Amino acid sequence: MLKPRAAPSSPLQAPSSRLQAPRLLMYPVPCPTWRNQTQMLHRASRTAAILLLATLPLLAADKKKAPADPQTNTDPDKGPWSEPQPATEKIDLTMVQRIREEGLLHSHVMDYGSALADDIGPRLTGSPNLAKANAWTRDQLTAMGCVNAHLDDWGEFGIGWQQLNTWVRMASPDTAVFIAQATPWSPATNGPITADAAWVNIQTDDDFDKYKGKLAGKIVLLGEMRPVPPVDAALFERYTDQQLADLANYPVNDNADGLTPAMRDRLRTYPQRMRLTDKLLQFLADEKVAAVIRPSRDAQHGGGSGGTIFDDNGAAMGRTPYLRGHEMKVPTVVMAIENYGRVYRLLQAHVPVSIQMDVEAKFTGDHEHGYDTVAEIPGADPGLKDQIVMVGGHLDSWIAGTGATDNGAGTIVALEVMRILTALKVQPRRTIRIALWTGEEEGLFGSRGYVKEHFGSAPLSTAPDQAALPEFMRRAAGPLELKPEQRQISAYFNLDNGSGKVRGVYLQGNAAIAPIFAQWIAPLKDLGVTTLTMQNTGGTDHLSFDAVGIPGFQFIQDPLDYESRTHHSNQDVYERLQPADLKQAATVEAIFVYNAAMRDQMLPRKPLPHPELRDQQMSPIKNLFPGAVEEQTPQTH
Repeated sequence: MLKPRAAPSSPLQAPSSRLQAPRLLMYPVPCPTWRNQTQMLHRASRTAAILLLATLPLLAADKKKAPADPQTNTDPDKGPWSEPQPATEKIDLTMVQRIREEGLLHSHVMDYGSALADDIGPRLTGSPNLAKANAWTRDQLTAMGCVNAHLDDWGEFGIGWQQLNTWVRMASPDTAVFIAQATPWSPATNGPITADAAWVNIQTDDDFDKYKGKLAGKIVLLGEMRPVPPVDAALFERYTDQQLADLANYPVNDNADGLTPAMRDRLRTYPQRMRLTDKLLQFLADEKVAAVIRPSRDAQHGGGSGGTIFDDNGAAMGRTPYLRGHEMKVPTVVMAIENYGRVYRLLQAHVPVSIQMDVEAKFTGDHEHGYDTVAEIPGADPGLKDQIVMVGGHLDSWIAGTGATDNGAGTIVALEVMRILTALKVQPRRTIRIALWTGEEEGLFGSRGYVKEHFGSAPLSTAPDQAALPEFMRRAAGPLELKPEQRQISAYFNLDNGSGKVRGVYLQGNAAIAPIFAQWIAPLKDLGVTTLTMQNTGGTDHLSFDAVGIPGFQFIQDPLDYESRTHHSNQDVYERLQPADLKQAATVEAIFVYNAAMRDQMLPRKPLPHPELRDQQMSPIKNLFPGAVEEQTPQTH
């Protein structure tokens, strides 16, 4: 998950507040479901518009309200969120202090972390472990005093699978124990196997013929040996003031849709690459290959070395190996790059290599459903209790570690938020609802399904070039179709950047929220919360809410070793959780949730998205060049 950086520059005074306001930052073009790439975009200088935005007072709440607009209930851009906002926030500093004391001095966040990561373990979508985690989180929320704790079915996912044991070793020309794990949804070997190794590199359709009839009974090393750079930078880091300051710059660039040319090219070639992958899967099965070994990818700062392996969809064969018709047909493992390299070099030198392997895995069904864990603290204000403030993170993980930082951290922080508020016997004016999503790693399935069921969605294109794409990549075929409950939700707060402490908030381009959050984080400056950024960050569950016009926010967190070592790896374990950081994160998120639940007004929204206009908005201007000559279609006789 690539997340941008945000930072202090010069302190800005919040309007009508004696508290120092945060640094306010700017916003890059949204990036659909990829983690934000703006760490690579360093950047233009801060503009005067930012200074204006940070000090822009909102309409005073004590002004006489205008008569009700008869269109309020029909105009999707008009609603309780569009009411005049106060220039000065009513922050209950006594409650802020009580939340800080409960969250920082009486925390149970690491207790939740051990129970989830150590006892339950990795939580692949559709697996028995994830079902156990769903039930455990539901029961914990009930025990702490939440109401209506239940599992919300978001629909059919696909194949259920669990790794039981995997080992790989070299039998000759030397003996060696290798670091490897099964890739998700790999079939089992049905006992230990011993076979000669062969290296295969298929990049195009023309490559198949050179291997035809040569691979039967072999264990195939599939893919090039990548470079292994030295680890010449720290794998564990916190944001510096300068790095945080970089987020203040508006990254004006020539990528109008936020995608680099390389990313756009990958999107364009996606159907072709998936077709080639499906063909490769069948080819390996037809050739009666015994098993496949994939090299583990690299990570930030060369972190994909030293025995760290990354075991996710990038290692598995195909984008949707959990669906029948696209399932893996040959046992497949991902191996540490140093082990892969040893065998690769021997084969390149024409030294025969014998490999032994055992993959123990079980399948639990072809039509497993996915469930989100949901619970509430009911609202107490008769006029506002039907409105909702949501908090959450994703409960599912990959399998190589125990899913501690991705996203056990976000799950246990959300649980701790609810525990803090129930321990303090808070009676919020609005209902506070927690949702722990599943299927996030495969495409935001849990949050997208929940949002579609409760709040709305846009119909997706069924054009031939779109039908082959995953849903999250398909174009909209019409405007948003909203449900009544969409008007009742004030905001959703998400945490999915690992174990680092909160440094601020991504505002997702919501300029109207900036003066409000500036005042909210002023009492949290001593905890390190200093930064607001207008930038969008992608790749996690707040996007599902943002897509239907609901304010959805992801917190800026210190990166630690998330991108370099733990994200989707065998190092994603309890030891990578940082207790002090998680206490701080839960405390900060609890204060945000409480403030949103207690305001007189709903939080302001951006204008409603119009995904159906995207192609029109991005299309070239017609008849731009006065001297252009229209191309003539050749006549056929």
